[in-house]
Amino acid sequence: MSFLATECTFSVLDETVIKSSKLFDCGHSDLNDFFSSDCIAYSKELLGKSYCFRLDADPSIITCSFTVSNDSIKVNSLPNSRKKKLIKSIPRTKQFRSYPAVLIGRLGVNQNFKGKGIGRELLNFIKSWFIDSNNKTGCRFLVVDAYNEPIPVKYYQSNDFEYLFSSEEQEKKYMGKQVGEALETRLMYFDLIVLSS
Repeated sequence: MSFLATECTFSVLDETVIKSSKLFDCGHSDLNDFFSSDCIAYSKELLGKSYCFRLDADPSIITCSFTVSNDSIKVNSLPNSRKKKLIKSIPRTKQFRSYPAVLIGRLGVNQNFKGKGIGRELLNFIKSWFIDSNNKTGCRFLVVDAYNEPIPVKYYQSNDFEYLFSSEEQEKKYMGKQVGEALETRLMYFDLIVLSS
């Protein structure tokens, strides 16, 4: 059994939960700021919805949080090699210009719970959530703008996410960035069809 399933309770991350919880610290200041205050305004503007798992033994402790919103992958704007790779398992009669996706906008695991496999459990939870028969919308892909840093990129790769673009240069061109400009995030995706088959 997983830690999140047996030791935690899933809930919406709203003002009540934030006010009744200890300060969430995942070790990344941008994510900490978002989950401590910005996620409320984000939700009110209907830009995304945040959720968390709280520890059953002490509900004031948030073990992990994430935010999701609707998105899509527009394959016509991808280089041909990437487009072919992305749609290779989609029947020809179902090939479109864009495919429904869910964006994992933010995701963090409480520093006190790192190294316990919770990050993997959390991604598995999100993946299964969008292939569940009770899901109210079609969703073929999960996408993420992962911080272009070794730890986040490795985390998503170890959970079977792939780069949407084969190189940073290719992605910079797509994003309209200049040659010497830094790429702060990398677009990555996971094809949910592998779980629903």
